[in-house]
Amino acid sequence: MRAAHLRRPPPGFWTAPAWCAGIAYSFAVDVRLPGEAEPFRPLRFSHLMAAHWTTLAAATALALAGSVLLRRRPLPALALLLAGSVFEAMALNSTEITFAQFLAAQVALAYVAATRARRSSLAAVGLTLGTLAGYALARLLLGYHIGTSTQLTVALTAVIAWLAGNWLRQNRERAAAVHAQAVTAERLRIARELHDSVAHSIGIIAIQSGAAKMVIDARPAEARAALDAIETSSRETLSGLRRMLGALRQAEPVTAAAPGLADLEDLAATTAAAGVQVDLRWRGPRRPLPAEIDRSAFRIVQEAVTNVVRHSGTHRCRVSIEHTDRDLAIEIVDSGRGGPAAGAGAGYGLLGMRERVGLLDGDFTAGPRPGGGFRVAARLPVEAR
Repeated sequence: MRAAHLRRPPPGFWTAPAWCAGIAYSFAVDVRLPGEAEPFRPLRFSHLMAAHWTTLAAATALALAGSVLLRRRPLPALALLLAGSVFEAMALNSTEITFAQFLAAQVALAYVAATRARRSSLAAVGLTLGTLAGYALARLLLGYHIGTSTQLTVALTAVIAWLAGNWLRQNRERAAAVHAQAVTAERLRIARELHDSVAHSIGIIAIQSGAAKMVIDARPAEARAALDAIETSSRETLSGLRRMLGALRQAEPVTAAAPGLADLEDLAATTAAAGVQVDLRWRGPRRPLPAEIDRSAFRIVQEAVTNVVRHSGTHRCRVSIEHTDRDLAIEIVDSGRGGPAAGAGAGYGLLGMRERVGLLDGDFTAGPRPGGGFRVAARLPVEAR
């Protein structure tokens, strides 16, 4: 906490030195005294009367109070700093608020624009420009000469200070939005990985356990085989979850030991043990694929086959993988019940497949077949990658 506090000092850490620098500059070069023949000359402390010292002390007190309140009450603090600048000009008999006298208020204005909502920052710049205009008008009504170029310069620097602070605020908001989008995308990616890792195995386990329960008395050998399949599937799922959780704990991408199309034969064998034969067909010359396409293609097939096992009511499906020069085409079809119920029963499965394909700029379709059954098709572009 101490280190963070040192890295981010309070705003008064900047406005207070700016105020002191402005006073020092005014004493050095930019003060006009009553009755002086020359318009500008260095000010000697002995020339200031008690009233001047009192006004200067009041201005400094206002500025320091504004510096203390700037973080908690930015607009009142800015008003105090502006009042301090006006009192300083009165104490030093200046015909206008110079850039040096206004430096602390400019720092405060930039801080308000950078850290507060746009509405507050607009109110701050309006208060600042209004103070400058009001002071200049008051001096004119009292018959004093006003340095128009100086006033315009100070007003311009105030606008520049607001623009700089507003730019910092917009950059911070943009970075926060990008970070929020990245966090959301990562959450969705982890959710898809968890769903794809668990849904298939749990579906197989549910079917195998139901089959074992039905034949355990009449055909114990088949029940034993089903229990072996349950054990194998559960161990594989547990191992995958451990790898995923280990990667998350180490703040690493959850891609270690991720399956790909080369594992489709094992997927087909596991699905066959659950009672659904997978007719795996390869078209075109097989070649290495980018990791994200290879992994996503396997997950799409895995989820589609899981939906066949759980919802179609059929004992066979066909999986086609076609390699072309430009893309990878995937198709999973079955001759089961099909219809809207099959798609609705898939839960987050179809949504996860659609998201995966969308992230890779591909095309995805899923729905009942005209002649019965269900079809899932995806086309993933490979040439661009």
